[in-house]
Amino acid sequence: MDTNIYFISLGSLGIIILILVFLILNLNLRIRKLLGAGGAKNIESGIADIKKSLEEIYNFKRNTENYLENVEGRLKGSVRGVHTVRFNPFKGTGSGGNQSFATAFVNEEGDGVIISSLYTREHVSIFSKPIKKNLSEFELTEEESDALKKAKQMAGK
Repeated sequence: MDTNIYFISLGSLGIIILILVFLILNLNLRIRKLLGAGGAKNIESGIADIKKSLEEIYNFKRNTENYLENVEGRLKGSVRGVHTVRFNPFKGTGSGGNQSFATAFVNEEGDGVIISSLYTREHVSIFSKPIKKNLSEFELTEEESDALKKAKQMAGK
């Protein structure tokens, strides 16, 4: 009976040893993953590598945010809305047809210009009116107002 207990104890001990070996190998594998593929030799250098990587990511994020803020600032000043209205200034006479036009160019902030052209068979007149905050210091014709209104919609205002 003593021998049976002895063999049971050895068998149990062997199973426990196998379980412990498996746990040690698993732990070793997890430590290698933690240390990363950078070839760190210990936990401290692995954590230092991770910290360095995080700092690089933070710097990249900050640089990207600064770049995007710069681009957005420049974009606000660029022409975002353009609309042209063609018309006949000599209603009913048949002279000129719809060769005259008013074109508005505005940015997000409502700044820009309206360029108008009046066409006749003898000559063409071209006018330019500056726009600030979607208003002009010069009186706008109905066609110019319509062009400005539709350009504002295109610019997102």
